[in-house]
Amino acid sequence: MAGRIPEEFINEVRNSVNIVDVISQYVSLEKKGKDYIGLCPFHQEKTPSFTVNEEKQFFKCFGCGKGGNVFKFLMFKDNLTFPESVEQIAEFAHIPMPSGYGSGPVQALSPLLKLHQEAADFYHRVLITTKAGERGMQYARQRDLSDEILDHFKIGYAPKQDNLLLTYLRGKDYSDDDLAKSGLFVQSQDGRLFDRFRDRLMFPLGDESGRVIGFSGRRISEDKTEAKYMNSPETEIFTKSKALFHFAEAKKAARTEGHLVLYEGYMDVISAYKAGVHSGIASMGTSLTDQQVYMLKRISRNIIINYDGDDPGVHAEERATNLFEKAGGFNLGIVVLPEKLDPDEYIKKYGAEKYLDEIRGALSPTDFLLQRLAQKYNLKNDRDRITYLNEAVKEIARLINPVEQDLYLDKLAKQQGVSKDSLKVNLMRERRRQNRAARNKGQDGYNNLPSDPGAPIPEIADNQNDNFDWTQTRLLYLFIKSEKARDYILEQKYLFPDPSYAQLAELWLNYIETHEDHSTKSFLDFIPEQLQGIIVNAEMIDMPDSFSEREIDELIGSLHKRKIDLQLNELQNKIQDAARRNDTQEILEITQQIIQLKRTKG
Repeated sequence: MAGRIPEEFINEVRNSVNIVDVISQYVSLEKKGKDYIGLCPFHQEKTPSFTVNEEKQFFKCFGCGKGGNVFKFLMFKDNLTFPESVEQIAEFAHIPMPSGYGSGPVQALSPLLKLHQEAADFYHRVLITTKAGERGMQYARQRDLSDEILDHFKIGYAPKQDNLLLTYLRGKDYSDDDLAKSGLFVQSQDGRLFDRFRDRLMFPLGDESGRVIGFSGRRISEDKTEAKYMNSPETEIFTKSKALFHFAEAKKAARTEGHLVLYEGYMDVISAYKAGVHSGIASMGTSLTDQQVYMLKRISRNIIINYDGDDPGVHAEERATNLFEKAGGFNLGIVVLPEKLDPDEYIKKYGAEKYLDEIRGALSPTDFLLQRLAQKYNLKNDRDRITYLNEAVKEIARLINPVEQDLYLDKLAKQQGVSKDSLKVNLMRERRRQNRAARNKGQDGYNNLPSDPGAPIPEIADNQNDNFDWTQTRLLYLFIKSEKARDYILEQKYLFPDPSYAQLAELWLNYIETHEDHSTKSFLDFIPEQLQGIIVNAEMIDMPDSFSEREIDELIGSLHKRKIDLQLNELQNKIQDAARRNDTQEILEITQQIIQLKRTKG
């Protein structure tokens, strides 16, 4: 980026966006009072401690301690520099960068990310515009992939010819070291590099921000000796357990569709997209992980699982359901397609509208698990039927909501021709058993049940209060917010005892002298990073603006006494050391200092 971005432009960009709108692209936020809360995107937590204050335009996680303004959020989330974050927010606000500024999205990337973007553009260009890509295009058309779909998913083609990508990227001056690290090439024993993907339709895999971090290649040839699907190996930027296909686009669609739909593979996501489901994601053929569940939870609590309808697919749905239930706080739906069809096959056979009906009619987790349970037994045999009923009641007993329990007991009684009252007796017996088992583990009986997301309790990390001093923070808050308070503090010739607070006070004085319009959200961009947390804490604690001179006197007095206490502790250590050395003269001198300090303290 050429030179420094003009400060007036930075202020314009900051004031043109609402921090809630920006962060909502990464976190599902829920309004609680005047703040918005959600699950932190910077560390994994069970209950929300990430808070956004719309009025002050600040965010703060009370778990990991990260906080700041809208620019700082992107710097943390996407590993951007300050100028890059300004540029990205400007793009979000549709404000063009000033003449001579602006790096474009690719230059802001690390070498590996930039290399992957170049590779994605190369594969896509080969497919769309070259003769070498005709074979790939023919296959794409056979799979009913339109130009719109090819463009939206940035699908490309890796030609059969040797080392075309390698030659292209070397021509872009990438080092062999970066090429080897990228995972796009295989390396022979003598160190030579070769294109990993050849004669494959290429599907870019993106991170949460849509930046390309890897690829999946679908075999075009009929050669069964080659793997049907080939994924990039794990690299510095690509970890399978933390990646979801189409996630960056799907989370935008989730805001309008109201949910995310989880599939097994990318072709299902693409088929569903053509049918009108734009919020589809996939875990790339690997088992769903805790990290991926947490990624989804940050974006939406409403998740629909639609894996293949065959036995392995339904079994994988059951595993995924248990994973979501264990995490808690989800409104889950499960789609089991008839005739053991996968989503792609179902849409081709029955059409988009029928498929959308299946999505709208998704089963609840309990309905799904009871159906799965029933398939394990011969319900025409009384012994199997009794076993099924007992197991079904155990499943219903796990529900915390009495209305849900009553609903499923009623269904079960009608389906199996037994009385609801008899099932209730079994339910109460099972609940008592579960509670006893929980107590034996030293837990409340309800702790093992799915959590109620309605009343989250923030998780407070031990490091939250690092470098946090309430008294100095309150005094600094008044120093910044009120000219009257500032003048009074300056009249006392008071200096903050902590160098960080003293430096912030000095920086604020310089800032208001050089800025006609001043606010803490803009001040944050012009102070050292190590001091920003103090300002964010002061803003997010919701301190009152009203004050009295008496309050300031008490704050200063408290800090003065604290300083004396620190000096007294230090002198006590010294006097003990002198006693060990039998230094009577030093003991006497230190004792006099202690007496003087105690008199000063009063």
